[in-house]
Amino acid sequence: MTTEQVDRRALLAASVTVLAWASAFVSIRSAGAEYPPGALALGRLACGSVVLLVILAVRREGLPPRAAWPGILRSGVLWFGFYMVVLNWGERKVDAGTAAMLVNIGPILIAVLGGWLLREGFPPRLFAGVAVAFGGTVVVGLATSTGGGSSLLGAVLCVLAAVSYAGGVISQKPALRHGSALQVTTFGCVVGTVFCLPFAGQLASHVPDASLTATLNMVYLGVVPTALAFTTWAYALARTSAGKLGATTYVVPALVVLMSWGFLGEMPVAGALAGGVLCLLGVAVARSRPRTAPGVTPEPEPVASSPRS
Repeated sequence: MTTEQVDRRALLAASVTVLAWASAFVSIRSAGAEYPPGALALGRLACGSVVLLVILAVRREGLPPRAAWPGILRSGVLWFGFYMVVLNWGERKVDAGTAAMLVNIGPILIAVLGGWLLREGFPPRLFAGVAVAFGGTVVVGLATSTGGGSSLLGAVLCVLAAVSYAGGVISQKPALRHGSALQVTTFGCVVGTVFCLPFAGQLASHVPDASLTATLNMVYLGVVPTALAFTTWAYALARTSAGKLGATTYVVPALVVLMSWGFLGEMPVAGALAGGVLCLLGVAVARSRPRTAPGVTPEPEPVASSPRS
């Protein structure tokens, strides 16, 4: 398989992830009104774990190799567990625009940490694209901010979510050298579920009183944005750099604005649409390759693929 074919598959997988994660914001708004942050995270992760374990059993992939477990444990705690609880909590304290702007410092941290810890380097086009996309995120955040509704606690929680998200991605990348995307995602989700078990009593007490819509949204969060989207993310991460893949998530705030328009009837303002265009432009720059002189064949990027993914 050529590098170009791998990159196209990784881009397709990343696109599925971005769409699913964008839809999660709409579902969280519904379910989060009736489920506390910890209970919602546990319910979501439990549903995702069940689906992933069934698929893993059908595919007979079994347990990942021992070498993959350190990364699985770290990403499970940081990303699947801590991130989801803190983000759910943060979004109760700040408006959606401010939350999106704060959480989207994550890709910047991923690019920096990936260049430093994973030795992916610091490609100028990547950082130029990240800067443009981050600028678009800021525009979306400012355009959709309600003004005056933010709290210091909410801002701190969203920044913590961004830091844990970046740490989870950087932890997951080495694990994918030893285990498949499905294995790493499944057991990362299971670890996150165990991390959230202290909220089991809270979840059990809210299920009987919650509306069917809220509960179905929680199940959807577990099946699509978690089980499906985290697996396609891991598949893409195994085949591209953490920094480049992280930059693709800058499209999420723009998609959330459009989805809120379609599903919640919230009309997007002109500034939000302009910011969305900047996000898309930044992602295009980050994923682009430098031009080469005629007759010169560019060196292929290293592809880190898993033997079983």
